[in-house]
Amino acid sequence: MADPILRLENLNKHFGGVHAVKDITFSLEQGELAGLIGPNGAGKTTVFNLITGVYSPDAGSIVFKGEDIASRKTYEVVSRGVARTFQNLRLFPRSTALENVMTACQQHFRYNFFEALTHMGRWRNNEKSIKKMSLDLLERVGLLEVAEQAAGTLPYGHQRRLEIARGLALQPELLLLDEPAAGMNPEEVHVLNGLILNIHRDFNLTTLVIEHHMEVIMEICPHIICMNFGEKIAEGDPEHIQNNPEILKAYLGEEVEE
Repeated sequence: MADPILRLENLNKHFGGVHAVKDITFSLEQGELAGLIGPNGAGKTTVFNLITGVYSPDAGSIVFKGEDIASRKTYEVVSRGVARTFQNLRLFPRSTALENVMTACQQHFRYNFFEALTHMGRWRNNEKSIKKMSLDLLERVGLLEVAEQAAGTLPYGHQRRLEIARGLALQPELLLLDEPAAGMNPEEVHVLNGLILNIHRDFNLTTLVIEHHMEVIMEICPHIICMNFGEKIAEGDPEHIQNNPEILKAYLGEEVEE
């Protein structure tokens, strides 16, 4: 059996006296679609920040494609094939949707300072390729018609999809989605879930989705990890998670009879 593409082993992180992540261990197989759930403040986003080099762990390992990346900077993690979206949108609001995606696509093309200054040589061909790639991604997430619209003027659900397109532009092997359904209405959530499923299928892209809305993850993720107060309290398929008394207690805040 092949090694997992991502494995977290006894991961720990403190912020002063707060133990935000406590001995977290789980792994993802190549091409898997998994969910990381838990109430607000459970430590889910801290796990993403540890994986992507925003924070360094106090202890434990983060092995991606056989390499421990726990000490790597964010740009080094991205260059190795990890992309993410954020709970709070990080778009360039005054730039168009197309320009937002083109910014991410640029890392795949090279030209020198003179070519960039004069728009000659490789720059012209590269820009054509970058624009085509970006338009294809916008079409893939259903935003082609608003390609020339400023990102900050788009409806909230569209902005969420634009962030996903920008993440895909990095051509990752692992995509981390941090609460992509936050602030959406039920209809927007339904559309988003379909988009995530289609992207996972079409790109064969290993995907880990954070949500505190358990029902969102139950619909799309066959593998679910549940956290509470920084600890992993359960892991398994949706049926196992839905019937786990520890998870029901974490969400309902009370003891649940078995």
